[in-house]
Amino acid sequence: MTFISRRQALTTLAALSAVSMLPVAANAADKIKVAGIYTQPIQQKWDARLHQGLEAAKAAGKIEYSYSEKVSNTDYIRVLREYAESGVQLIVGEAFGISREARKVADEYPNVAFLMGDPFKPHGSNFSVFDNYIHEPCYLMGIIAGHMTKSKKIGMVGGYPIGEVNRLFHAFMNGARSVDSSIQFKVTFIGSWYDPPKAKEAAFAQIESGVDVLYAERAGVVDAAREKGIIAFGNVNDMNKEENGKDVVVTSALWHMEEAIAHAIDLVKAGNFKAEDYKEWTMMQKGGASLAPYYEFEDKIPAEAKAKVADLKAKILSGEFTVEINDEEPKSTF
Repeated sequence: MTFISRRQALTTLAALSAVSMLPVAANAADKIKVAGIYTQPIQQKWDARLHQGLEAAKAAGKIEYSYSEKVSNTDYIRVLREYAESGVQLIVGEAFGISREARKVADEYPNVAFLMGDPFKPHGSNFSVFDNYIHEPCYLMGIIAGHMTKSKKIGMVGGYPIGEVNRLFHAFMNGARSVDSSIQFKVTFIGSWYDPPKAKEAAFAQIESGVDVLYAERAGVVDAAREKGIIAFGNVNDMNKEENGKDVVVTSALWHMEEAIAHAIDLVKAGNFKAEDYKEWTMMQKGGASLAPYYEFEDKIPAEAKAKVADLKAKILSGEFTVEINDEEPKSTF
């Protein structure tokens, strides 16, 4: 099963168990064996963030790391069991669309820790979950976009209208509205997680409708912005540096998994791993999200916008300001 279908298949699971302790023990001085299982090539940016976090732990001498990529969901459970049987102590992967089956595997291997991308609750004693919560830097980007739009029309191109995308769009929109409540939005979902030509065409259509700022949740949008001479904002990875965004991408909302993965590794080593929701580890206070540098836009962003972003960033980190999480599907306003 591909990355597309795994994220589409978000159906309700019943009777998911509450948090409890995992009887995992490891010598804290030793490296632990960790496996990563990915449904897409590790170059795909969602999986790349997990791979980078595990590579960082490997470079720090904390783990022995092996991985499998491009594992379809029809083959995922087999690979999951093979790693569990091989003696790994922690498995990091994705359970979107196969959550029920993955939880059964976790029950079969109570001495293996599972840290899985999953929109549902933790399970049993050893199945922890995470998702993408970078809505806070998205709100900050919205503030900048709200100051930089001249037409007061902003375009947003995403993959699918699921929670992890919807919450980012709403936060971005709310940030822009905090600057000017009259700003309007054009929202398009292309029905794919990776189709740059389709995303580019959707962006062109939005530009034709009058938008002068784009939120590039998907690859391909930046190319459209470049060709039409407008600015864009990036998502998950640094799209200014990694997706040919120089002079186009003002900044990006970044997702970091290093701290979440380090937390899981430390718990496994201490014998204290438990089933929990790693949501907070993907947010700004725990280092799981940030705003990319402004690069060549440093002097092009209005000083007022930069000051407001700096102030709110400090308040988010201190807990004084909370960005709303809204997982409902966003709609176009014009």
